[in-house]
Amino acid sequence: MRSSVSSAPLQIAISALQHFAYCPRQFALIHLEQAWSDNHLTAQGNVLHERVDSHEVETRGQKRSERAVQVYSDRLGLQGKLDLLEVFSENGKPRRYVPVEYKRGKRKVMDWDRIQLCAQALCLEEMRGVSISEGALWYWQERLREVVALNDQLRDQTLACIDNARLVLQSQVTPPPTTDLTRCKNCSLVDLCVPQIVRRDRSGTYVQALFEVEKISAEDDQD
Repeated sequence: MRSSVSSAPLQIAISALQHFAYCPRQFALIHLEQAWSDNHLTAQGNVLHERVDSHEVETRGQKRSERAVQVYSDRLGLQGKLDLLEVFSENGKPRRYVPVEYKRGKRKVMDWDRIQLCAQALCLEEMRGVSISEGALWYWQERLREVVALNDQLRDQTLACIDNARLVLQSQVTPPPTTDLTRCKNCSLVDLCVPQIVRRDRSGTYVQALFEVEKISAEDDQD
């Protein structure tokens, strides 16, 4: 498994990695331009996480469940919150750690959610000096728990995502829209992103027109 390239890493929220993996432009709009807009999907997700963010610790037999666990990695420059950490013990000593992330919708074919989960596991490994072989994603809409193997392939994908997301933050440049139109359909930022217009107008005249409108508005305010 390769290591991240950053020597003095700029801090990235772990949840932002899911945004980047899904669409680098969405990531930049949220984390560079501070743009956000809720739709019914994000609202449902907020309600779900309000339910699980109780900070309660529960022990049943050999399993301890820790909720809303703060995690970070100085080495990778990550920080965030884990919905649930399951700690399995043997003879009173912790032996196995399983991070669990709650998601509102259905299982994904792509690894967007798995990358977020893997990043959480990387933080836990650094914080607690342990090795974590698997995690889990709980999909509320399907009432289904997906076990995720944290293998070298997923770890490499996650490290690449971290590095590429950090490059976007350092460059301060918002990437162009994704070519996968199906991702735009459920994106709460589609009206701010205007992917169809930006795709058609690669020359930059659309952006220039926005500046012209702002300039005219400013002149009108001064009159």
